[in-house]
Amino acid sequence: MTDGLSRMYAGRLSGAYDCLDRIVLNGYFRFAQNPGGFRVWWRQLRGGQSKLDNAHLMRMSGRFHRRLRSWASANRVPVRRCRSGEHKRQVVDEYLAKTDCQEGLFLILVGRAQAPVFEILNSGHIRRKQPYPYVNHFSFHILDSEWGHITIKISGHPPFPAQIILNGHEYVQRQAARAGIHLVKEGNCFTDISDPDASAALTETLGDESVIRSLTALCDQWIYRACLCFALNPEEVKRSRFRYEYSIYQLEYSRNLLFKKGSEMGKVV
Repeated sequence: MTDGLSRMYAGRLSGAYDCLDRIVLNGYFRFAQNPGGFRVWWRQLRGGQSKLDNAHLMRMSGRFHRRLRSWASANRVPVRRCRSGEHKRQVVDEYLAKTDCQEGLFLILVGRAQAPVFEILNSGHIRRKQPYPYVNHFSFHILDSEWGHITIKISGHPPFPAQIILNGHEYVQRQAARAGIHLVKEGNCFTDISDPDASAALTETLGDESVIRSLTALCDQWIYRACLCFALNPEEVKRSRFRYEYSIYQLEYSRNLLFKKGSEMGKVV
């Protein structure tokens, strides 16, 4: 520990750990990010461009929503439309506390946000709407055996840009349980660690190359299985060569100080 705060309270600490915390990745279909690529992708999807117009783009968005609602109703997965200003984290925590789901999709939140959307002019020219319009976004809340609670937020309009949100503490908690290390997690930090050295080694694994491969596999597993499937079926994905790529949008790194309990503090001078 080299920071001033850690040195100041060194005598009152029972330990400390550093951990990669919030991780946000962008998911995008690179080929269809520009008008020319989008036109070629549509031809591959539909076998031509005779139906490349605003009406059919809107129908694709509507189909996404209808399929999602139908599947959720059949599988008893709640779909909740969020109001403006509503604290989504609190809504998710309420559902998470009472869900029986051990792995898989347990909640879908629907909200409106700006997103890049293509429009087709009468001349056939393709361009992005300016400013970006507000459209439905679907937040898929998923429990994963390796990473815990993850969120995939995807726009209902093609080419379906997405964000994947994960948490390093969730990952470490599950890896520690497998290794027999006892952790007490309150909020988004560990307040008690049975083996600080072993847990520190686990947090360091978040910087390994293997974790990057694991993250890519995780994103591929859930984004196609739980999200894009409502917009494009597997045959359409294959025929149109739709493929997500991922880039880092946000990383948060936290230093966490574990203070001794009151009885361990001794006399305060």
